Amino acid sequence: MNLVYVFCADGFEEVEGLTAVDLLRRAEFEVKTVSIMGQKQVTGSHQITIETDMLFEDIKEEADLLVLPGGLPGTNYLRKHEGLEELLKKQYEREGWIAAICAAPSVFAGLGFLKGRKATSYPGCVDSTECGCYVEESVAVDGHVITSRGVGTAIDFALRLIEELKGKEKADQIASSILYR
Repeated sequence: MNLVYVFCADGFEEVEGLTAVDLLRRAEFEVKTVSIMGQKQVTGSHQITIETDMLFEDIKEEADLLVLPGGLPGTNYLRKHEGLEELLKKQYEREGWIAAICAAPSVFAGLGFLKGRKATSYPGCVDSTECGCYVEESVAVDGHVITSRGVGTAIDFALRLIEELKGKEKADQIASSILYR
C-alpha cells in the first residue's frame, strides 16, 4: 500500500486537500492528513474545521507521496514550517513523489524544486522565472514533481496522482466510479 501525507494548515483550501484524500483512499492508498499547526484540528480557508489523522511531530516513516494543498494563509504556514521544509528536501533529493496545487507550488519554487521543470499553479503564484516552463494545464508532471492550478482542477490533480503512482487503469477506474467525464 502506498503511504501518502497530505499536509494541512489553518487556511488550507479544503476542496484541494480533501479531494486528494478522498480519491487516493478510494484508490487504496494509505492516506494520512497531517497538521502542521501543533493540534489535530485545522480550520480551512472557508471556515471548515477538520480533525487531521496526526500531527507533523508524529511522522515516523517515509511516505511515497507528499501533498500540499493550496489556500491562504495555509500556503504561508506550509512555507514557514521548518520541519516540513526539511521533509520536502529529503523527499525531493531521494526522488520521491511531491505534489502541490493552487498557491502551494510556490513552496516548491521557493525551495528550487521547479528550476528547469514544467510546472503550473494558481495564476500569479509561480512564474516562468521560477520554473523551466510555466504551463496553464490543469496538471503538470515533470519527473517526480506534480503541480496543479486550483479548486477547479482538484479532481484532475487527484486522478493524476493515482495515475502516476498506480497506473492509468486505476485512475480510470476511480474516475468512472465517481462519474467523472
